[in-house]
Amino acid sequence: MLRIPAQDLYPIFWLILGIILAIIEAATVQLVAIWFSLGAVAAIIPALMGAPIWVQFLVFVAVSAASMLCTRPFVKRCLRVKQERTNADRVIGQTGIVVQQIDNDRAQGRVAVMGLDWSARTQNGEVLAEGARVTVLEIDGVKLIVKQQETTQPSEEE
Repeated sequence: MLRIPAQDLYPIFWLILGIILAIIEAATVQLVAIWFSLGAVAAIIPALMGAPIWVQFLVFVAVSAASMLCTRPFVKRCLRVKQERTNADRVIGQTGIVVQQIDNDRAQGRVAVMGLDWSARTQNGEVLAEGARVTVLEIDGVKLIVKQQETTQPSEEE
């Protein structure tokens, strides 16, 4: 029976691992495995030179990490996914009226904005009474995060 030494199989292992990782990368829309695929291909070189497995693994980790650190920020900037705005986003910046007292501690409060009734919480935890005018700052899940609008006092001349 023909026995193949383990050292002779290492280059084949790294090649197969590189191919599998490249297939995983091609099957996903996110960058998840390309750097490890490059590391596996780089590890073939010390494997062919007969280096111990720990050296091969070290090359794999070093090349994977270096390629990730060097390219990921650039690639993320180039592949920026466009965030789809929803109709709900239209309420951000709008004025609303508190229709049920907002109290973060009691997890209660409702605001009417653009003809719709929303669950609401305040940004800084203040309690807002029914009828208060608020500005919508953001949407957190299904709740609006609001702040009370500044009320201006009419001057004495008016």
